[in-house]
Amino acid sequence: MQINATLIGQAIGFLVLIWFTWKFVWPPLLAAMDERQKKIADGLAAADRGQKDLDEAKAQALEIVRGARNQAAQIVDQANRRGNELVDEARGTALAEGERLLASARGEIATETARARGELRSQVAHLALAGASQLLKREVDAKAHAQLLDELATRIAASR
Repeated sequence: MQINATLIGQAIGFLVLIWFTWKFVWPPLLAAMDERQKKIADGLAAADRGQKDLDEAKAQALEIVRGARNQAAQIVDQANRRGNELVDEARGTALAEGERLLASARGEIATETARARGELRSQVAHLALAGASQLLKREVDAKAHAQLLDELATRIAASR
């Protein structure tokens, strides 16, 4: 193997190529790779932050839903209690109204009964007077007297 000018020329050309690559090509390549690596790292960090934010948002959403369910349950309970109160009030009012109507009806019945008794007394008194006047018109005969009393009892029974 002989070292000649070609080999030295090729070695010098190769060294110039290495120097040129090291000075002008390699720094932009390293800068591009560093920039790309930084973008990837930033993207991964953003993805991690996004995942964390998503997890927090899910937790908050679950808490809000849980709170809304509790509030809805409270509203339903309050509505049920108020409904029961209204039913109890209506029941009390209906019972009071029923008692008032019953007392009024009893009063009317007592009034009607008293009026009917008064009319009955009047009729009995009239019949008694009529019977007594008929007894006095006839002779005092036990048989006729009994017959008149039977007629009087029949009239009283018929007038009821």
